[in-house]
Amino acid sequence: MDVLAVPADRHKGWYLSLMAPNTKGPTFAWLDPSRLYCNSQALADCVKDLLSPFHSDTIDLVAGIDAMGFILGASVANTLGKGFLAVRKAGHLCVATQNQSYTDYTGREKTMEVRLDVLKPGVRVLLVDQWIETGGTMKAAIQLVERLGATVVGVAAVAIENTEGGKWIKENYKFSHCIPEDLQSQIDRKHLDSFKSFNS
Repeated sequence: MDVLAVPADRHKGWYLSLMAPNTKGPTFAWLDPSRLYCNSQALADCVKDLLSPFHSDTIDLVAGIDAMGFILGASVANTLGKGFLAVRKAGHLCVATQNQSYTDYTGREKTMEVRLDVLKPGVRVLLVDQWIETGGTMKAAIQLVERLGATVVGVAAVAIENTEGGKWIKENYKFSHCIPEDLQSQIDRKHLDSFKSFNS
């Protein structure tokens, strides 16, 4: 499908067919969802689908995780008419921060940080990232938000894999993702039988 084309029939999740498979080998993620952001209608429909479970929830702020969560999170915030908080990789903010260590999807130990002058008790936050694989990165972001006294309204991502960490998020927090139930097992196996599956 042409990356800029918009189909006449925009069924739920149509934009998933714009994701690009890995062509560079095992040191890279198996799939690149960011290609769908190049299509403005695809991005808008993705955000709309992610927000659908949260229509009755009060959301004060959207927080996106460095780096791909910035794109999706800022789009979600803009759609809601809310502010956006960047959850950064450690060492990038020039103000006082709270840090949280975690293990990312590659198994590497990392640290993320968030500024101290935004989150406080009573602030209701929707956390957004592009993809939740092992859940370690999102769990660290949840811990940061809650340690500063704010409330996690929910978690949104293009996909949430049914790993131990992904299941923990689904069991403990309201969540949304864009993957149809009949394709979830393929996402969990990290192998799509066909990208045409998204167009059915």
